Amino acid sequence: MSLEFPLYRALNGSDTLYRIDGLRHFVEWQPLGKSRWLVHEHVAEIYPSQVLVQSLIQAEDAQVKLSREEWNSRRLKREEPEQEHTVGTIAKTAADPAIQEGIDLASWTTFGISAHAAHWISARSDDDVRFALSWRQERNSALLVMGGGSNMLMHADWEGLALHVGIRGVRVLKDEDGRIEVVVGAGENWHDWVMYAMKNGWHGLENLALIPGQVGASPMQNIGAYGVELKDRFLWLEAIHVQTGSLKRFDATACEFGYRESIFKSSEKGQWIIVRVAFSLEENAPLQTGYGAIQQELKALPEQSWTHSDVAKAVMHIRSTKLPDPKELGNAGSFFKNPVLSSDEFKPLQTAHPQVAHYPQSDGSFKVAAGWLIEQAGWKGKHRGTHGVHVNQALVLVHYGGATGADIWQLAEDIMHDVRLKYGVQLEPEVNQIGRH
Repeated sequence: MSLEFPLYRALNGSDTLYRIDGLRHFVEWQPLGKSRWLVHEHVAEIYPSQVLVQSLIQAEDAQVKLSREEWNSRRLKREEPEQEHTVGTIAKTAADPAIQEGIDLASWTTFGISAHAAHWISARSDDDVRFALSWRQERNSALLVMGGGSNMLMHADWEGLALHVGIRGVRVLKDEDGRIEVVVGAGENWHDWVMYAMKNGWHGLENLALIPGQVGASPMQNIGAYGVELKDRFLWLEAIHVQTGSLKRFDATACEFGYRESIFKSSEKGQWIIVRVAFSLEENAPLQTGYGAIQQELKALPEQSWTHSDVAKAVMHIRSTKLPDPKELGNAGSFFKNPVLSSDEFKPLQTAHPQVAHYPQSDGSFKVAAGWLIEQAGWKGKHRGTHGVHVNQALVLVHYGGATGADIWQLAEDIMHDVRLKYGVQLEPEVNQIGRH
């Protein structure tokens, strides 16, 4: 079995090269002078360009099929513009990434729990991702896709291939009338990206500052905080299909975003590897200060003077006081989702517990603060030697050192069972469980 994409083509009688990455994606290398390439990325969104992609796939008339080796040999005879490498779409060299063995994943996950991967590859381009996929297909190896390791709990060693998506770069697609469209490599650190956007005056993400992890993981669970979700500033993402290697663009509708949910956690789970994400930002984006905690942080400043930077600083201060730094204390941020209850489900809970922290939703449902339920049930600050519940935030399970994934999961199950008994509410984990039987 082998990947169906990419496909390699040349224009007969010309130096022009093509790489077809999917049914609607291709990249064109046109000769520029005697020694350089002019590189264009194409997304076939309208009928004529879709016909062109199909003709390239079929290698009709003027196109010649090439092997990867033949195509690379021709490509490397000229230099490519460096800016074309910024988001992983074009490999910098013909060399494949190194495969490492027996890597301890503790330093690659924010929980810091020891678990070894039999094989490990760090991908810095789409080509690297496809190389890893081909490698694992040839060996029928199980695949674990990793970003910043901020949303996973390892329960056992990984006997297959761990693929770290390390595609970097930021590229502006459009900057008009105060609106900015920008694409970001999946391997960029999320908080660093938010700060970079702020520095450039691209606003709309400030409420999501200090969330751990990489950009590529952000759409998977539609990350959110303090009244803002990723989907509010999402433009599109591109992902590579695990079985075929085909590149596909997903808009917000195709992603099927929900509360901490997307198609990549449901019907398409494990089928795609996100390689880059595009955002729509604004110079004068409305400030999102509806949460009381943010208003409390900003109360010393006149409201008319509040800026996007002020909101970001407020969010970072709130998060740093409530949430432990994973570099100092192992954790994955909020371990549980805030449960969303229908009106009929919420009424008896509120009647029995009038002080329950909750947030009315536009559809008539109610989001209940899981942290409030856990704290009221008496779990906040609970210590089990090697692990426990954080003293400042009941949503966060922490690893002091020496615990296994099974230890932390047992604590999570105990909390879920107790909350269900006391409040009749079923909590759900937000963190992915890896290797749990």
